[in-house]
Amino acid sequence: MSIFASEYINLNKIQMIKLIIFDLDGTLLNTLEDLAVSTNHALAQNGFPQHELSEYRYFVGNGITKLTERALPEDQRSEETIMKVRQDFVNYYSEHNMDRTKPYPGIPELIEQLKAQKISMAVASNKYQAATAKLIAHYFADGTFTTVYGQRDNVPAKPDPTVVYNILEETGYTREETLYIGDSSVDMRTAANSGLRSVAVTWGFRPRQELEENGAVYIIDHPEQLLEIIETLNR
Repeated sequence: MSIFASEYINLNKIQMIKLIIFDLDGTLLNTLEDLAVSTNHALAQNGFPQHELSEYRYFVGNGITKLTERALPEDQRSEETIMKVRQDFVNYYSEHNMDRTKPYPGIPELIEQLKAQKISMAVASNKYQAATAKLIAHYFADGTFTTVYGQRDNVPAKPDPTVVYNILEETGYTREETLYIGDSSVDMRTAANSGLRSVAVTWGFRPRQELEENGAVYIIDHPEQLLEIIETLNR
């Protein structure tokens, strides 16, 4: 576990951790294969070349419109084409988003430990809202998360901090009482833009170097290490 100094956290105001905000894809759930298969299906349906699974690690993270754009050939990225392929993706993914998806090892145990410590949890994802809600409802017990937000109409996607502000307002917790957990540069920037301490996870889609370069305050390699951070901060 690595610790990095933060320029945007007021250390004099740190309070006990009462809320954890999780990213979804690459953090709680390994969704990469279902995302890749669904995108390749939509590409093939429209006569475009498909991609290897490893390439999708860098296509995902900014919502499905950006995923679609990145997957298309550069000379085929008109708005009309993007939206057509995007809709074909949604049609397929809506029926196949749990074919290969599963929680990362240690995540179910982490969630139970956080519940036992009476620490509130929320989800902030760039996946569209319907799929986010469906996956959370399937893989986690009802009531596990106080708030579950995916990408919503007329709400800017992460790294814009609006989704975090919405969660803080609804839960009543402060920035100093909250940690933000994610696996990508988008997540690290979301935390920074929100004034939250970030915990980067290395089991997700992006490499450690990207997390370090984008200001991760903590980096963990195993879910249980989050409990160690919380224990240290709550002493």
